[in-house]
Amino acid sequence: MMYLEDMEVGAETDFGHYDVTREEVLEFARKYDPQPFHLSDEEAAKTHFGRIAASGWHTAGMTMATIVDYLDRHPQAGLGSPGVDDLRWVKPVYPGDRIHVRGKIVEVRPSRSKPDIGSIRTETTVTNQDDQVVMRYTSIVLMRRRPKPD
Repeated sequence: MMYLEDMEVGAETDFGHYDVTREEVLEFARKYDPQPFHLSDEEAAKTHFGRIAASGWHTAGMTMATIVDYLDRHPQAGLGSPGVDDLRWVKPVYPGDRIHVRGKIVEVRPSRSKPDIGSIRTETTVTNQDDQVVMRYTSIVLMRRRPKPD
């Protein structure tokens, strides 16, 4: 188990990749972002996307699934996240793409008011199979501090 004290500014993590399927893009769009360019080849062709593109929110969801899969294999004492900063969808994600998720710790901070926890800030970058950035954001994660021995 990794605790706040194990986190170092500058440390980088390759969380892995996620293969984007047409079926998932359509299913997500139907449920959560039913804009025509996420649902119809004809409508998407009329836009700057040129073809059906994944919702940015779907890209965020696929990114989170990739991170959680990594954390299942590399446990950390995480306590959730109060949010993200500077979320940007830089390029469209298309069915057939493979997205890669990487993170770099930019801040580690013990809590002033709760001595058993702290937070880390991580710059998260998502690229496609051509190493083009498709999404980036800074996450804030709350973490437990290492328990003190009795």
